[in-house]
Amino acid sequence: MEQMVAAIRHVHFEDLGTLEELFQEAGYPIRYYDAGVDELPDPVTGAKLAMVLGGPVGVYETEAYPEMAAERAWVKMRMEASMPTVGICLGAQLMAAALGCEVGPMERKEIGFAPLQLTEAGRRGPLRHLEGISVLHWHGDRFAIPADAEHLAATDLCDNQAFALGPQMLGLQFHVEVDGGSGFERWLLGHAVELARAGIDPRELRQEAARWRDPLRRAARAMFAEWLAGVEGSSLASS
Repeated sequence: MEQMVAAIRHVHFEDLGTLEELFQEAGYPIRYYDAGVDELPDPVTGAKLAMVLGGPVGVYETEAYPEMAAERAWVKMRMEASMPTVGICLGAQLMAAALGCEVGPMERKEIGFAPLQLTEAGRRGPLRHLEGISVLHWHGDRFAIPADAEHLAATDLCDNQAFALGPQMLGLQFHVEVDGGSGFERWLLGHAVELARAGIDPRELRQEAARWRDPLRRAARAMFAEWLAGVEGSSLASS
């Protein structure tokens, strides 16, 4: 199996962001697979780590976007094999849906920077590094927590923000990979129509992004370094 991060990307600017450097320093080269364009690697043997990234469609829109059904099947096979997998936003929703959980629209979208409300389980694990840090939320759907998973975090608008299945699998509704650097401007431009429809001023988001840029970058790095250490430790224990 190749020591690689397979990053499944749905929108070009929703990439690994600040996490790219961490994975590369840890010895994991990154390969992006653009959903609906590139053939995905074998779900079990194709990559040591998988990062399933965000996107603007719903996992339930399979008639309009058949790629969602194909990705859900890919994620399911990977999770059934207990392969290290992280889902971010749409990626987490795909993970939940692959396990038979309901995913559907919320009453209103959650867009902006806000802190997480960590559960006891969340405070015991890698998400503890995000305590008191405002992360980026950008979603209109909500997933149910899979059976046997640990519920890790919530916000006032969305009760299910994160879950873990053992040390290998992590679903995050929020975007910890995004900070207030130059890459954030791509989000504002790329989602300009959505922001206008939601009545959100991009100038306010830009200001919040700049405020939390450095703390969020440090917290995200610490969080994923701890998660990766847990993955590697569990892999050694099972070998």
